Amino acid sequence: MEPTAELIDDIYREKVLRARKMTVEEKLLAGPRLFEFACRIMREGIRMQHADFDDAAVEDELRRRLAIARRLEELA
Repeated sequence: MEPTAELIDDIYREKVLRARKMTVEEKLLAGPRLFEFACRIMREGIRMQHADFDDAAVEDELRRRLAIARRLEELA
């Protein structure tokens, strides 16, 4: 079942309202937390793609992918 446009709009609106209520300190801390969350998701994806990778290989691949993303941002 696909979410409706109305539901998507409501969720977005709620996120915006929550963000507006955050203090400056909370906003500053949110960046690193979101980055760590994204890294966790990427690690899990790498593990799914490469079941044979040990933890060190997963970290190496994560760093490789982050480096690619950084280079792409610099080109933009």
